[in-house]
Amino acid sequence: MRKVAIAIAVIGATVALPLAAKQDLGVFGTWAAFRDADTPRCYAIAKANAPILESEKYRDYEPYASVGTWPDEGIRNQLHFRLSRQIRQNSRVTLIIGRKSWALRGGGGDAWTADRSQDAAVLAAMRSATRMTVRGTDARGRLFTNRYSLQGAATAIDAAQLGCSGR
Repeated sequence: MRKVAIAIAVIGATVALPLAAKQDLGVFGTWAAFRDADTPRCYAIAKANAPILESEKYRDYEPYASVGTWPDEGIRNQLHFRLSRQIRQNSRVTLIIGRKSWALRGGGGDAWTADRSQDAAVLAAMRSATRMTVRGTDARGRLFTNRYSLQGAATAIDAAQLGCSGR
């Protein structure tokens, strides 16, 4: 029952498409994998952990991290973050995994790695870590943090890759 509740929560974070268009590929720890045959695309996704500090409770958006594959466009394992807040123009957004950090690019409430090689480096770090953190400055000049558990991330990413391997 807990896995069903997690899957429903994760689906809620991907409101862009109707539920019927998605095939559940599995729930793995705090991550889930889906296949959308209409687009076509496959992705692993996780919601950010609940806010810890009072300053983290203010949110413009419901934050999540995803790793997507669009086989028809030749895109594989592209990392995307929906941030909890609208980011300040020209401000730095940083991803931290273990002792490594990466500057992300983005705008509005979204952030991505700089390129495919950075995606690969981040995904490798995700496979050997237990958590990751995204930090930035919102449009009002306040610092914010989104935290993610990486429990099940590697398996969900693999499931998403396999879900689109036949295309």
